[in-house]
Amino acid sequence: MRLLKHLLTPHWLALRAFPPATLKRIEAAIKASERQHDGELRFVVEASLPFSFLSLDTRKRAEALFAQLGVWDTGDNSGVLIYVQLVDRQIEIVADRGISARVEQPEWDALCRQMEQAFKKGQYAEGALQAIEATTRLLARHFPPRGRNPNELPDKPVVL
Repeated sequence: MRLLKHLLTPHWLALRAFPPATLKRIEAAIKASERQHDGELRFVVEASLPFSFLSLDTRKRAEALFAQLGVWDTGDNSGVLIYVQLVDRQIEIVADRGISARVEQPEWDALCRQMEQAFKKGQYAEGALQAIEATTRLLARHFPPRGRNPNELPDKPVVL
């Protein structure tokens, strides 16, 4: 059944849940976030999984995108990827080793569950923005700004 759902779900489904106005709000929130800490944040939303990932769980896809998008390649190892998989209705947060040494996975998982609750109510923008705010607080606590903070990764959300 999962295979059929992924093969038959059209790409525009992601755009319906995350229209351009919502994506712009997410991008603005990421820009504002990164002024408050020395971390980097990426947000990815994907309607259906590529065929090559259908036999794997959502976490493996998130980890692959973490690498593919270079989130692991920040100066302080403080990159965080928020990945939304719409067909499976799952969210994963993957944190680089610098931040994951300070914030344990259960805390990220709790953030994912909060987003899922908002999404179940159709509150995609609100859920995403709340997750970005919570991630900002964690990054600001563990990687406070030290002055010069180059923007190492694009702030624009990725829709796959």
